[in-house]
This record gives sequence, structure tokens and C-alpha cells, in this order.
Amino acid sequence: MKKSALLCLVIGAVAASGAFAAGDPVAGKKKAFMCAGCHGAPGYRAGYPEIFAEPKLGGQHADYLVNALQQYKNGERKFGTMENTAKALSDQDMADIAAYYAAQ
Repeated sequence: MKKSALLCLVIGAVAASGAFAAGDPVAGKKKAFMCAGCHGAPGYRAGYPEIFAEPKLGGQHADYLVNALQQYKNGERKFGTMENTAKALSDQDMADIAAYYAAQ
């Protein structure tokens, strides 16, 4: 098999596996308003269940952000606010929001 054909098969398999978030950063900017309340406030610290600084989302890899949101949605990650927020998001919403933050 030629190298180019093998490369196409590998890229196709990775894309089909969902390893690449196919998000729209412009749409994500509109959807990220719910994130900005905590993640966009400089110096914001949550007081429950313990005091901690909210993670910075800008510049994170889109796949990491999508995976984190999916884990909150299915209960693998625990934090009430994030679990409830993620449950309200579709897969496309997650991809769009992740693309917006990854582009920063």
C-alpha cells in the first residue's frame, strides 16, 4: 500500500474516532457565555466544596475540553455546576465551545 493511501486511512480513522473536535469557534463564542461567569472572571475563586481558582480555558486543546465536558456530562468528573452545565450541552455545543477556547 502506498504511503499516501495509508496516511489517508489513518487520518480517516482518527477523525471517525472523534479525536478531532469539529467545532466552530464563532458559534462557540456565542455559546460560551455560560462559561465566562466563572472561567472568564479574573481572580474568581469558588467557595464550594473548597476554595479554588477556576481553571483557565483559553488556549487549552479542543479535544481536552470536549473530553472534560463529556466526562462531566456522564458523571465521570464530579462538580455540580459543571455536571449540570454539561448535561445541557449537545456534542456540537461542546465542540464549538472547545474550538472557541482553543483558538485563544
